[in-house]
Amino acid sequence: GTPGCFLLQILFSGALAYQERSLHFFNFTLLQAELGKPQRNCYALPGFDFSYGLYIHRRDGGVPEAIGRWNTVKPRTPSVQKMPRDFITMNRGALKAGYTTAHEFNLYYKAKDIRCKDDEYSRFKRCPPQVPADFTYGITTRPCTPIFDLLQHKYKELWMEQQRALTAAQRVEKKKKDKMRETRTTLLRKNPLPAKEESFWHLPHLEKV
Repeated sequence: GTPGCFLLQILFSGALAYQERSLHFFNFTLLQAELGKPQRNCYALPGFDFSYGLYIHRRDGGVPEAIGRWNTVKPRTPSVQKMPRDFITMNRGALKAGYTTAHEFNLYYKAKDIRCKDDEYSRFKRCPPQVPADFTYGITTRPCTPIFDLLQHKYKELWMEQQRALTAAQRVEKKKKDKMRETRTTLLRKNPLPAKEESFWHLPHLEKV
């Protein structure tokens, strides 16, 4: 309550503010660690009763709940496939029972609903593929390229022969297209009509003379 104590309090608070200001602008990367002690980072850590991690409200029961029970996803029960009706067996049974009309057959279907078995309904088991015993599945391997043909440039020669044959065929086709079309005049010049024999006019009653 004395003025001296009040003055000391002001000086102490000023010294703390100056120290905090100097620590704020000080480069801690240049500060070397003390011998046998880790380097200080000047960050205030929480107390010993602080728990690190994410807390999920109303769902996280902590360690006791984790020890007591474990929340796991329950496995789904596989859906049972409803097999189609076995009409062959039901029709045979209806005939043995003496039913003949469609109405009686429908009543028998409702009374005895017989389903096909899983192994009988399998398409692979109903009609297995007819494959020979020595059949090999897969893709056939490509035959190896003969090195002798590569060294002799055989493939190049075959390609050049094919190109020569293609060029010759194109030339023949071009000659056929460039050939002039024949007209009636040119055809008559090549194949003239036979000359008609001159016949003088005679009187009709003198032709037989």
